[in-house]
Amino acid sequence: MLLNELLCISKVPPGTKHVDMDLATLPPTTAMAILLYNRWAIRTIVQSSFPVKQAKPGPPQLNVMNQIQQEKELTENILKVLKEQAADSILVLEAALKLNKDLYVHTMRTLDLLAMEPGMVNGEAESSAAGLKIRTEELHCQVCYDLGAVYFQQGSTNSAAYENAREKFFRTKELMAEIGLSSLHCTIDEKRLAGYCQACDVLVPSSESTTQQLTPYSQVHICLRSGNYQEVIQIFIEDNFTFSLPVQFRQSVLRELFQKAQQGNEALDEICFKICACNTVRDVLEGRTISVQFNQLLFLRPNKEKIDFLLEVCLRSINLEKASESLRGNMAAFLKNVCLGLEDLQYVFMISSHELFITLLKDEERKQLVDQMRKRSPRINLCINPVTSFYDIPASASVNIGQLEHQLILSVDPWRIRQILIELHGMTSERQFWTVSNKWEVPSVYSGVILGIKDNLTRDLVYILMAKGLHCSAVKDFPHAKQLFAACLELVTEFSPKLRQVMLNEMLLLDIHTHEAGVGQTGERPPSDLISRVRGYLEMRLPDIPLRQVVAEECVAFMLNWRENEYLTLQVPAFLLQNNPYVKLGQLLAATCKELPGPKESRRTAKDLWEVVVQICSVSNQHKRGNDGRISLIKQRESTLGIMYRSELLSFIKKLREPLVLTIILSLFVKLHNVREDIVNDITAEHISIWPSSIPNLQSVDFEAVAITVKELVRYTLSINPNNHSWLIIQADIYFATNQYSAALHYYLQAGAVCSDFFNKAVPPDVYTDQVIKRMIKCCSLLNCHTQVAILCQFLREVDYKTAFKSLQEQNSHDAMDSYYDYIWDVTILEYLTYLHHKRGETDKRQIAIKAIGQTELNASNPEEVLQLAAQRRKKKFLQAMAKLYF
Repeated sequence: MLLNELLCISKVPPGTKHVDMDLATLPPTTAMAILLYNRWAIRTIVQSSFPVKQAKPGPPQLNVMNQIQQEKELTENILKVLKEQAADSILVLEAALKLNKDLYVHTMRTLDLLAMEPGMVNGEAESSAAGLKIRTEELHCQVCYDLGAVYFQQGSTNSAAYENAREKFFRTKELMAEIGLSSLHCTIDEKRLAGYCQACDVLVPSSESTTQQLTPYSQVHICLRSGNYQEVIQIFIEDNFTFSLPVQFRQSVLRELFQKAQQGNEALDEICFKICACNTVRDVLEGRTISVQFNQLLFLRPNKEKIDFLLEVCLRSINLEKASESLRGNMAAFLKNVCLGLEDLQYVFMISSHELFITLLKDEERKQLVDQMRKRSPRINLCINPVTSFYDIPASASVNIGQLEHQLILSVDPWRIRQILIELHGMTSERQFWTVSNKWEVPSVYSGVILGIKDNLTRDLVYILMAKGLHCSAVKDFPHAKQLFAACLELVTEFSPKLRQVMLNEMLLLDIHTHEAGVGQTGERPPSDLISRVRGYLEMRLPDIPLRQVVAEECVAFMLNWRENEYLTLQVPAFLLQNNPYVKLGQLLAATCKELPGPKESRRTAKDLWEVVVQICSVSNQHKRGNDGRISLIKQRESTLGIMYRSELLSFIKKLREPLVLTIILSLFVKLHNVREDIVNDITAEHISIWPSSIPNLQSVDFEAVAITVKELVRYTLSINPNNHSWLIIQADIYFATNQYSAALHYYLQAGAVCSDFFNKAVPPDVYTDQVIKRMIKCCSLLNCHTQVAILCQFLREVDYKTAFKSLQEQNSHDAMDSYYDYIWDVTILEYLTYLHHKRGETDKRQIAIKAIGQTELNASNPEEVLQLAAQRRKKKFLQAMAKLYF
């Protein structure tokens, strides 16, 4: 909110994408506000990717849980928007690195001036005298750091991004060295920057580093990526001698390999033991305790190869001539303990006869150890029944619980989930296993009912089955979602009618999503059973059933998409229209579609729909005053006057696919946009005449929000059907109204191309109306393409000779000029060109114009059909040439 207010105060035009603005031409405070917003957006995205340690949950309190859930949903909605805009934010920051001027940021003084005299401070800001000065070097340094961080985050899915990150981080280091201690506003965590640079050196070795010897970090990383594990083992053995790799790094490599082995890669079992042996010898040399993991891997299934490798690592990890007494003592004690832990005397003999053992232990110590081994009481040989997998290794209760929780997180088999929970509850009754993963999310309207289940096992099972089912549905894994929901339905049917209806509702939503994502995309109608279930849901009147609004939203969208207008207009119960805003909206849309072919007087529902949408887009005129008496800058952002919020309406519309419904909604918002008094260039739309032409309370409508909604809707509709000419014309009109003439021409030409087989047929006159042609003419004129203007003047029902002649008089034209003369079929314009070139003494161009006039098909004595054919052929070639320019 703070940064959005700063954008408003700094005169950033609302509804305009930051990426479309030229920072170099903006006032310094405006450019700075845009950079602050986009830097914050990038930092927030990067910060959200870091793991967060979850606080241990206390006893469940429904009101606290609901508040936490709401805060979580709000944060995720903000993050979703920021991630969608991330590419634009990166482009804005990249553009900032091209700035070569100092910028200014608002201070309390300039904000006070703004509140008192907006005009004065605006002029002051433009003269670069307002606010706090930020030097170019300081700005570039911080922007480079932020870009490096976001590129580094993207590297996990796009390895090429690491190169960009490396470039930005090393540029940050250079700029910090240039700025030195004189920096006032550039504060960067140098330790974190150094860590980023080191990581980039490993992930993307520079050309200099490849010519030199790679660091052990880089070598290990390259070997892991290529699967060269034997080389990793050799690096670890050599590191036991040099101690250059931190113990934590070596342990992380072992954990990564263990995870891969547990996922079914049995070939890594041997590698895991060898890496573990290397790490254990390093621990021994540094005086640390031996891990339980090593003891399990060695003593439960010993063999000759393991003993040979362990002895080799020990021998290569110590220089007996230079080793200190403590090192020698640590190694000797380790070898003695290994001997004492082995049951098979054959393996003990292998160690006791090894040269390292003989060197480190005196004769008396060796004899004493051998005697001790022979005299010890016989014990059970653990090797008689070999262990079949890592999970079967005996471990403490806490280890077993952790392993079961890990399986619980990964499993999507409802019967396996049930079995794991039974085992877990048998081990401990103190844990709430529905809190194991923070990714398990159940809507707050359901969680209150589920967490009220008294039996702990049933509560955990219902919660986890629903959470996993919702997740599978969200990632479009519909078969697993159906299995999980079916198991949950079977479970809750036994004890809770309320939860049974909840599960039936969720299974209905799942079936809608399954159909829409599958055969529905090919146009195949849904089965009658599914339509009946949707109707049944809409008409349901069971009290105290927790309902998710999204289910009703999807049901109404489903009925509209499959043209069930008869039901929505005539058969919907009255109580539904009063209680469910989506049903009310769906009924108005369906009725408007039905009445559309009729006379204008009968379109009563169109007027009702208009009034509903106007209310949704209206804001209450309330202002808050601060303690100092000034009016607050924060506007009322969402209306509570209508049947739903504008954001909810937009979310609902984006679930629709039926072209007629989308066209009606789009035309309504276009008309609402045009009603604004200060609109210079109207936007045209199909069926726009069915809407009222005025609003009684014009000041109550939030027209900025309407403009943003129109742009969002056009973007969405074109994603549904990029070849709808009326939607393309609306997009072109929007660009025309915002002075983006090249983009406007692109869409005007695209609209003509899609309905004329790329101009091989005549463009229908209801597509290229006189208004569209005049706007194309203006676009070309403002782009200094004056010959194109003259040619387009022929496309009008009555040729506009005045504009054509005036444009041809312009000598500073940015188009191909005389090479376009072959596209002119109006003889009067060609004669004027001949006269103009003669007057200017341009002989060559005059000859081209004369040649164009002399073509027999343009002879005025020709039949009308021949003249029209000549005009049509030139239209086709000209429009195709224009399309190649602007597509």
